[in-house]
Amino acid sequence: MSRANHQMRSFRLEAFPSNAPGSVLVHCGETKVLCTASYSTRLPGWMKDQAPEEARGWVTAEYAMLPGSTLDRKKRGSDGRSSEIQRLIARVLRGAVDLKGISGLMVHCDCDVIKADGGTRTTAISGAWVALVMALQAAAQAGDSGDLSAAIPYQVAAVSAGIVDGQQYLDLDYNLDSRAQVDLNVAANSRPSYIEIQGTGEAGDCSRSELNDLLDLADQGIQQIFAIQRDFLQSMHIDWQ
Repeated sequence: MSRANHQMRSFRLEAFPSNAPGSVLVHCGETKVLCTASYSTRLPGWMKDQAPEEARGWVTAEYAMLPGSTLDRKKRGSDGRSSEIQRLIARVLRGAVDLKGISGLMVHCDCDVIKADGGTRTTAISGAWVALVMALQAAAQAGDSGDLSAAIPYQVAAVSAGIVDGQQYLDLDYNLDSRAQVDLNVAANSRPSYIEIQGTGEAGDCSRSELNDLLDLADQGIQQIFAIQRDFLQSMHIDWQ
């Protein structure tokens, strides 16, 4: 099904049965990513000697593409690309969390790509935030964390935008991404502020005006994802703000 240049692919969140307190299957067009979040009170070694007034928690992430997620079987195990993406996901999620508000907690978000058709990192970010909220709600209910809205004051979402054949597009699938002259991945919170902007001149360049236009496009997509995230949490009876 064709879509307009400035139109996102269908974006949907689905509750997914899991032992993890936070679990959601994210559909972005044909891209599908399973995002789970678990927490523990075992902090990393470098955080164990914090002064009480400086005590905080931590959020980390792992990202992997399952072997059957691509047309040609992908070998298991981490590679440079996966390591870069999981660091990105963790940085962005920490941009939504008050680490002092989750003092004493270690939250681990796992993002596993089931089917890849472009935008796996942005889809993972948008889904991981939802899984994170679900996990921290479970922590609050168990008495392991404080107020949910204080721990996560902002939403986080991400989307791509780019220039393909001289035209600007929102939310690039694999076909568009493989032909893009310019490719931009944008992650932002609901403050609203940008947390991460990754831009690449794959086979060309862009002017400041074009860059501004791409950011405007990405902002539109991110606002749409914010609304879908809120609706999903409401459907799960999670009172986030």
